[in-house]
Amino acid sequence: MTPLLAGVVVQDDGSSSSVTSAPLETLSLSPPSLAPHSPWVRELKSDERGLCLIHLLLDCASRVASGGSLDPANAALEQIALLASPDGDAMQRIASHFAEALARRAIRSWPGLCHALDSARVLPLAEAAVARRHFLDLCPFLRLSFVVANQAIMEAMEGERVVHVVDLNASDPTQWIPLLQALGARSEGPPHLKITGIHEHKEVLHYTAIRLSEAAERLDVPFQFIPVVSSLDNLDIERLRAKTGEALAISSVLQLHTLLATEDVDGHLRKAQRIAPISKLSLGEFLEKDHLANAHSTSAESASPQPTRIQSFLASLWRLSPKILVVTEQEANHNGQTLKERLVEALFYYAAVFDALDLTVPRQSVERLRLEKKLFGEEIRNIIACEGLERKERHEKLERWRQRMGISGFRALPLSYCGLLQARRLLQCFGWQGYKVKEENGCFMMCWQDRPLFSVSAWRCNLVESLKKRSTSVVP
Repeated sequence: MTPLLAGVVVQDDGSSSSVTSAPLETLSLSPPSLAPHSPWVRELKSDERGLCLIHLLLDCASRVASGGSLDPANAALEQIALLASPDGDAMQRIASHFAEALARRAIRSWPGLCHALDSARVLPLAEAAVARRHFLDLCPFLRLSFVVANQAIMEAMEGERVVHVVDLNASDPTQWIPLLQALGARSEGPPHLKITGIHEHKEVLHYTAIRLSEAAERLDVPFQFIPVVSSLDNLDIERLRAKTGEALAISSVLQLHTLLATEDVDGHLRKAQRIAPISKLSLGEFLEKDHLANAHSTSAESASPQPTRIQSFLASLWRLSPKILVVTEQEANHNGQTLKERLVEALFYYAAVFDALDLTVPRQSVERLRLEKKLFGEEIRNIIACEGLERKERHEKLERWRQRMGISGFRALPLSYCGLLQARRLLQCFGWQGYKVKEENGCFMMCWQDRPLFSVSAWRCNLVESLKKRSTSVVP
């Protein structure tokens, strides 16, 4: 199957067909006019329909960003509705989620209407847990992250008698049961394991504590679970401090990007979000252009806000002196200041995610529908429709995190070849064809085909260099 967005050629204004380093830097388009009952709409091939949806989404984003009357955006959304479907092929499914996100973005000028719709769609805790479980079961990324993180923690904690692990999002005990098993199998006997779990909901922590305590008792591993009911925003870091004799490890799985949220000024953003004209697209080398952009573009990073909240948080973690900090994050640029940047980057990213699901999970799968709607759909909505502190899904690439970690006093700790072998063995055992794990500068990239989607990196305190940087650096 040809990957989604594969083969779309992006042309600059005029006759040039050169591929620039920034995807869709300037686009101009006259989208097709679709009639609800046009026979050719039903006869479109999958690739043709996908191309048409891409054109329509980009045109709709341009109309939404331009402000003013909602009529142009409404017309574009009506056309998208003729082709998109939440249970169709991968591009149809993606388009349905992006269309909803753009619709919500369009009504931001009516705060009352926006608030009423958002308050009615608050995701219940149970549904969020089910969506996460489907993500764990249908995609390998979380399991790969757990395997790699546990191996890194085991290696860092060799010979330690008291191991203290801080989980910045203790929503699922799945990661830590294998760690308990590995510690229990130590030839010199298991250490005392203490896990401090952080989550906003007490009941989630209670469930995690019960599961882990039962597993520890079964494996005869001395164990203690300390629940901390808090968001990362309001976390009292001092509650995480290790006691004398404890070796500290910190695990962050898809959490740090939420601390990048800042108070944006809506007027400034609306001025910045004038999307340039959209150039004609033809199904061809769109994905190839995306690969070039991922390899060479720094526009999204340079345009990203430079919040201090994340640096303060990382500096606080550094002061805890952990032996290891393991970070898993989306390998994507979804934190651009303009709607155009975020829409294009998100289209590329989620095209790969949905393409993977289309090849590995039946389209009629109820679990897949829930995952796409309750997890990926909510992420897309947040990236496109929200601003300011409401926009939590501010995914950024590993290179940007590398800069932040260095400024905060951490240095990279290369992940081991053993961890890489374990991750690849996991893919083979579950039969996840098309997924790959690659090593890149001591970190691991979890990919669909050759497209990196998530990164796992490990860090440790760099005491000497940290003191130097703190005296000379301005923290972004």
